[in-house]
Amino acid sequence: MHKHLQPVFGLLLAALSASVVAEPGLTRAQVRAELAQAQRTGAILAGDESGLTLRDQFPHRYPATASAAPGVGGKTRAQVRAELADAQRTGDIVSNGPSGLKMNELHPHRYPARAAVAGRTRADVQAELAEAIRTGDMLAGGDTGLKHNELWPHLYRTPGAAGDGDRATAQAQRTRPAPQRSQ
Repeated sequence: MHKHLQPVFGLLLAALSASVVAEPGLTRAQVRAELAQAQRTGAILAGDESGLTLRDQFPHRYPATASAAPGVGGKTRAQVRAELADAQRTGDIVSNGPSGLKMNELHPHRYPARAAVAGRTRADVQAELAEAIRTGDMLAGGDTGLKHNELWPHLYRTPGAAGDGDRATAQAQRTRPAPQRSQ
């Protein structure tokens, strides 16, 4: 047995023996199934003094969410094989090395380029920018983290403040004297 694996197996044995003591009804097959699940999800303590699980130390090696139990809403064998073939074709498989990079990241010239996702058009972006400038919905310079309309609210119209949408009307409404009541 390799020296670097001994601490892992020691911790694993201690964890399993503690769970067997805590749950006396488990069979050997159930314990093995739990071990396999822990190995698959990275829920085993790493073999160092950090006290972290393998998932905590190497999150890119383990799925983000636990997969469904076999036979309960999971994928069929054909679906899994199709996904594997697609991942092999596109290089979307983790390389066999210490880098943790995918094959298409290590050797991009060997795999087809990913199709660019259609985003917004230039006209859409320009219209959005014009609206942000008009409403002051842009970050002001400096470290305040405030927007222009928050720093200088008097320069930007608030929705419904002006009758016909013109700044002069809004200014006139603000400066007009309040009507006096007759007593």
